[in-house]
Amino acid sequence: MSPQPDTARQSLTEVETHGVDRIPDADRTARPLDLFRLAFGGANTFSTCVLGAFPILFGLSFWQGLAATLLGVLVGALILSPMAVFGPVNGTNNAVSSSAHLGVHGRVVGSFLSLLTAIAFFSISVWSSGDALVGGAHRLFGLGRGDLTYAVAYALFAGLVLAVCVYGFRFMLFVNKVAVASATALFLLGAIAFAGDFDASYAGVFTDTADAATKDLFWPSFIGAALIVLSNPVSFGAFLGDWSRYIPASTPRRRVMGAAFLSQLATLVPFVFGLATASIIAAKAPDYVDPAAPDFVGGLLAISPGWYFLPVCLLALIGGMSTGTTALYGTGLDFSSVFPRLSRVQATVLVGVLSTVFIFVGRFALDLVQSISTFATMIITCTTPWMVVMMLGFWTRRGWYDPEALQVFNRRQRGGRYWFAHGWNWRGMTAWWVAAVTGVLFTNIPGQFVGPLGDLANGVDISLPLSLVVAAVLFLTLLRVFPEPRAVYGPEGARLARTVEVAVEPVTGPGAVTVASATLRA
Repeated sequence: MSPQPDTARQSLTEVETHGVDRIPDADRTARPLDLFRLAFGGANTFSTCVLGAFPILFGLSFWQGLAATLLGVLVGALILSPMAVFGPVNGTNNAVSSSAHLGVHGRVVGSFLSLLTAIAFFSISVWSSGDALVGGAHRLFGLGRGDLTYAVAYALFAGLVLAVCVYGFRFMLFVNKVAVASATALFLLGAIAFAGDFDASYAGVFTDTADAATKDLFWPSFIGAALIVLSNPVSFGAFLGDWSRYIPASTPRRRVMGAAFLSQLATLVPFVFGLATASIIAAKAPDYVDPAAPDFVGGLLAISPGWYFLPVCLLALIGGMSTGTTALYGTGLDFSSVFPRLSRVQATVLVGVLSTVFIFVGRFALDLVQSISTFATMIITCTTPWMVVMMLGFWTRRGWYDPEALQVFNRRQRGGRYWFAHGWNWRGMTAWWVAAVTGVLFTNIPGQFVGPLGDLANGVDISLPLSLVVAAVLFLTLLRVFPEPRAVYGPEGARLARTVEVAVEPVTGPGAVTVASATLRA
């Protein structure tokens, strides 16, 4: 049920006070459509266009790049969509929900992964949007493009994103409602702007006349491009519960998962826009797609007709706000629980300031733009096994959780159903880190990062499928060989896993009397 108008207005203009505590049923008025808007709005952006250009930067033709893009988006959407169900079930974010499978203390793994993802995609959004705004202003008004101009643009843009995140979920939802429609319209307008220059026959470097050494790089390049695309949907894995927790628990799970899945399929709009325009840049202004120093934003402005400069600036502003807010909001929310002395607002400001400092160091002191593909692949390698543990844990538990026991860490208590061994569930933790390390060892990004075992598959990056299989097989094996306590499973018992009757350690700490009775009740 949608909120009443007065409630909606109050929620929009007042700063959100909820942390990662369970959202009260009365406040859970969001719909799967709202989840779609937030997840799609966070990716229907200029920074996604930059990721969409990578198949061309890797030397693929337009059609080869399109195949890699479709593969990455589809696989990523399938991996991501089950992560949407934890929010409605538990009323909290996914890092807190992971306490059930990694332990009360092990949930910090999700917080760490969300921090890395937030920094990466917040940085990409500020860099790409800031560069587009400065470049567009230079072409329209003759504004200088010195370091000071870029610094001011980055600072202003980061400040706008931070302000939206401080207000919280309802204000962010309002921004994304506007962003989804307007950014899509601007992308479609761009299709008109570049239709005359687009040539689907762009051949890339892997042609029949290419030498043998170049041809040998085709599959590594194809897989690498698909992994970069896949990093976009996977990056939402740690954040999806931040938004879906506002959806009532009674909402059918297939609708919640469907909203998450469709939100990623819809990102083909910015991905294909980036792919198509990159192929035009490669044909008309090839210096801008030089792998040694790629500049997609500069190339886009160089090939744009004059009347599309202003839409490019609007697209950069609106889209960057969506990406930045969806990345920063969840991390600020989660770190307010990791550091209990900080409120949600204080944690959001702290993470925002640190991310902004990182942006300035990366832009003016280092050369991190060329490392986007490496960082994105590392995010996939470390986050996907964590998601596998979460999803298989949900399946073996038959979707049953104790919401109060999930909050033990946030309340600085001890004990409860998910305490396991001193707050760590070594089964889930082992499956996660072994799979993540295995993925890193087999990573192969030509010219950037090759793991110690990365060449065993003839240069093809098999890190993702390998880490998926290792996480799944190892976690299920550990659940069979080393059964979890019966108390962590619901009335219907375990699915596939074995259990053992073990006394649950009582909850101790602030407010433990009430929580203990609720936690120990079967």
